[in-house]
This record gives sequence, C-alpha cells and structure tokens, in this order.
Amino acid sequence: MNKGNKYGTHRVLEPKGTLPQPAQKLDNTMSIYDNELLIDVKTLNIDSASFTQLKSVCNSDVTKMEAMILSIVNKRGKMQNPVTGSGGMLIGIVKKIGPNFPDKNLKIGDTIATLVSLSLTPLKINKIHTINLSNDQVDVDAQAILFASGLYAILPTDIPEKLALAALDVAGAPAQVDRLVKKDDTVCIIGGGGKSGILCCYQAMEKVGPNGKVIVVEYSVENAQRIKELKLATHVIIADATNVMEVYSKVTEICGEEGCDVVINNVNIENTEMTSILITKDRGCVYFFSMATSFTKAALGAEGVGKDIDMIVGNGYAFGHADLTLDIIRKSKGIRNLFEKLYV
Repeated sequence: MNKGNKYGTHRVLEPKGTLPQPAQKLDNTMSIYDNELLIDVKTLNIDSASFTQLKSVCNSDVTKMEAMILSIVNKRGKMQNPVTGSGGMLIGIVKKIGPNFPDKNLKIGDTIATLVSLSLTPLKINKIHTINLSNDQVDVDAQAILFASGLYAILPTDIPEKLALAALDVAGAPAQVDRLVKKDDTVCIIGGGGKSGILCCYQAMEKVGPNGKVIVVEYSVENAQRIKELKLATHVIIADATNVMEVYSKVTEICGEEGCDVVINNVNIENTEMTSILITKDRGCVYFFSMATSFTKAALGAEGVGKDIDMIVGNGYAFGHADLTLDIIRKSKGIRNLFEKLYV
C-alpha cells in the first residue's frame, strides 16, 4: 500500500506542488493510500453559494444540474464549483481504513459526516439519484476519500442523518458567533433566515443576554417570519442586503450611527460586502461566513469608507463546532422542528 501525505498532496494532479483545495484536478482513484479513509457516499450537501449558482445557470432544471455536477466531478476529481470555488460536505459509511489513518477508534461501517470541504475531497460519482432543490442535498451512489488531516464527525443516533448533515455543513458559523459575541453586544446577522443564519441567531441571542440586541436582515418575508416566530432576534428587518444604504438606514435606526459590535454575513449572493462593513462600528468585527464574499471588495471597500474593523474569513472549522451545533438542535425544539421539515 502506497504511503500518503497527511494533507493529501499525493492526490494533486494539477498543478503539482499545491494542496488539494486550490488544485484544479485531483486523483480520484478509489484505491486508498496507507493513511486514508474510503467512504461509500450517501448524500452530498452542496454549499449554499454553489448550489444557488448551479440552480441559477440551469434555471432549476434538475437534469441540467445533474449533468453539470457530473461534469465538474469528472473534470476535477472533486465537487468544486468553478464559479464559486466552494464545495460542501457529505455523509457516508466508512468502507476501508488505511493502517496509518490516525484515528484508531473509527470502525468500518461507521456513518460519518465529513467536516472538510468537497472542494478538496477526492470524489467519484457513479449515479445521482435525486437533487433536492429546496435544501441543497444530492443523493448519490458515490465514493470519496478522506485524508489523514481530514475532519469528520460520527453521526449521532438521536438526530436524523440528513438533519445532522445540514446542520454540520454550517457548523463553523454558530461556533464563530460563540467566540466573537459578548454579553450586551449589538449583533447584526445578514441573511439570518437561512440554515446558517438561524443557528447563528440562536447562539447570538444566548450570548448577548437580555440587554443585548440581535438584528436580523432578511430578504425573504417567509424566512423573516420564521425568525420572529422562533424569537431568535430582538429586531427583524426585511430588506435586500445588496442595497447598502437601505440596510444602513434601517439598522442605524435601531442601534444608532455608531453601528454594531459584530456583523455576521450568511448570504449566498454577491455584493453584500459593503452593507456588512458600513453597519459595523469602528474596531468592531465582521465575520464573512458567506462563500459568495469577494475579499478584494471587502478589503478595498473598508479602506474606501475609512472603516477600521476586523474582517474574518469564514473558516468552516472551529474547535468544538460540531458538538456546539448539534447541541443547538437538541436544545431548541423550534429549530429542530423547522430543520426536520426542511431536511428530513
């Protein structure tokens, strides 16, 4: 059995010398190296920015979307949307374990969710069974490889698999909220009505306490109503996040011209960077969880309006993020009921 690099560089075909995520093409041969896992894949959870782009270009035609997904995987050896650069994650059953894979507690037959992006995961799809347009999930007959450095979670028995997959796909967001938000803060969550937004709202409300504010900006009237019904915000604004001055005006009516301590951007569309920046107070923080973010626009835009703020890239991993997110599902009956309707 061949020896593999812990970061998966042995799988990179083009260009040589880089890591699997930025690589243009991976070796998706499903014969494992000594430190890899082979996974029989059941479902892909394509990230929101990528799935939205695929739906848009295919006019929500699932036949065209299927062809596009297969084309991407056949060309790249992984599911990495060439427009957004992003991937998603998967659930599947462990089929083989290399003798030098670091976790000796994992067993063949365990059902796991990968906590690293599909944009760096060698993948081979034999057949696409269904594409669910409402929740970004794709049921497949496929296999995937996880590297020695790859993160994963053994799926809990008390939460349905597809619900756990949906929640774990965005686990980095509420975990970062837990780190960034303090008692009595004013927090704005842009795109608060989606999957990651709802989890962020819950954690923000927990952190700010009774004297803090959690402001949600949401485009969808239906999603905004969900937030109100679940009592996941102190204020809900229905507005288009690409309309900078409209959102700025409505948010500052609530928190004053100073702005918000923390802004969390969860939207899956482009051109919301300046909205996030403008409503953040000086020396405040913006967390760009959205994979639709242009960090060039964010960096140069903040400079252009004289904003001295911290801007954090939406790293999908934070220590303990899986446990924190699954605990939200366990604690909040309202969120669990909603997610079961959407994802199970």
